[in-house]
Amino acid sequence: QVQLAESGGGLVQAGGSLRLSCAASGRTFRNYGMGWFRQAPGKEREFVATVTGSNSRTYYADSVKGRFTVSRDNAKNTVYLQMNSLKGEDTAVYYCAATVNGGYSIRISPSNYNYWGQGTQVTVSS
Repeated sequence: QVQLAESGGGLVQAGGSLRLSCAASGRTFRNYGMGWFRQAPGKEREFVATVTGSNSRTYYADSVKGRFTVSRDNAKNTVYLQMNSLKGEDTAVYYCAATVNGGYSIRISPSNYNYWGQGTQVTVSS
């Protein structure tokens, strides 16, 4: 069982930056692929970024590529999402998730993820 807790959300002006953190419980964090997803009101949950467990490969949604950076610190059981050049359309609840099948493989579908955090609100004002 893995428990995830996001932090770092808030209100920021367009063009600004935020860094989200996701702390995970458990001793096998490095075995899990970690993903970030977001959900805006009235929309489906969408993939944002992911980092594999064993070799820290990363992959991004086109909408955030070049602006967001995902990273992980296995010693701290934490994954990060650095968000720069934020836009109004980035406003959403951001969730981190863990997949047992993400050691080496990139996973972008929510259905591939086994554990989810509660989410943290990010609001970008224009």
